[in-house]
Amino acid sequence: MRRFGLIGYPLGHSFSRKYFTGKFLSEQIDDCSYDNYPLESLDGFYDLLRTIPDLAGLNVTIPYKSEIIRFLDTIDPEAEEIGAVNVLKIKRIKDKIEIAGFNSDVTGIRESIDPWLAEINQAMVLGTGGSSKAVCYVLGKYGFPFSRISRTGKEGTLGYQDITAELMEKTELIVNTTPLGMFPDTESWPDIDYDLLDKKHILFDLVYNPEITSFLKMGQERGCRIISGIRMLHSQAERSWEIWNSGQF
Repeated sequence: MRRFGLIGYPLGHSFSRKYFTGKFLSEQIDDCSYDNYPLESLDGFYDLLRTIPDLAGLNVTIPYKSEIIRFLDTIDPEAEEIGAVNVLKIKRIKDKIEIAGFNSDVTGIRESIDPWLAEINQAMVLGTGGSSKAVCYVLGKYGFPFSRISRTGKEGTLGYQDITAELMEKTELIVNTTPLGMFPDTESWPDIDYDLLDKKHILFDLVYNPEITSFLKMGQERGCRIISGIRMLHSQAERSWEIWNSGQF
């Protein structure tokens, strides 16, 4: 049996276990399982690896996509450039455990925004965590100028209070990488002026539970096109599976 799973905290919002369990059933993969492993801190990470000897791979979610890097033996160059990892491949040689890190969020982000490339000239990224780093990486590779927005307006970012009507007017793609709106806190949303949105805007929410967040709903009400995080979830999950079953390490 090969075991896979998800680490992060909390994990009540996650659909990953449901997705992979359904995949294993539909594709008649009977030698694999997928479980959630909520860790309040990464202090328990090595204990998890030791107590589940057939654990072969993990996904990593908030808040550990950057912090997990210090545990890695090797890191994929793309994940290293991004500064965030959400896929771990685990190799066991006798008593030694080796861990390789990858980023499958990039695949999910690319496949989510590819259909809209012709309509994007500039973007805005809400949040500065591990997922935000992957979004900024993809936007940079496409050559789109973008603004980073954080609650504090730290170096290299703007605060929400700094978002002007002019900036909103020249921005087509707005990406929410924060957990605002995620189950169970579904009545929260990023603090932008939604009355400045119109049909030229494309709203992309990395939150996938619920599928249509308050952020996306308020955009829809003002004529925006929307991209749900559920598409990204499926894309990055399939990329994770490819990594776990490839020769990459």
